[in-house]
Amino acid sequence: MITCFIRYEIDPFRKDLFERYARGWGEAIPRCGADLIGYFAPHEGSTTVAYGVYSLPSLADYEAYKTRLAADPAGRENYEFARAEGFIRREDRLFLKLASAPHGVKGGVQ
Repeated sequence: MITCFIRYEIDPFRKDLFERYARGWGEAIPRCGADLIGYFAPHEGSTTVAYGVYSLPSLADYEAYKTRLAADPAGRENYEFARAEGFIRREDRLFLKLASAPHGVKGGVQ
């Protein structure tokens, strides 16, 4: 399993548009084959950094997912919304794999 972390630099005065964009992925991403962990908007600290996080079995699955997402009506609409509104200044993707599993039970009690 790999997890994609998308780091966004957003316009701090248009956070509401990023939040609308984030909600727009709530159905499209899972429908197109990724396990959406969530989109995260600024709350405290930086006002310009946001994240999108989802997982897929492999990079090959990611490539197929990208194709499906680009063809998905809701996906196309969300991409166009972001482009037209210009609230995303920069977007970077990083793919990581979980290295700490299995995790222990909270508090050490089973």
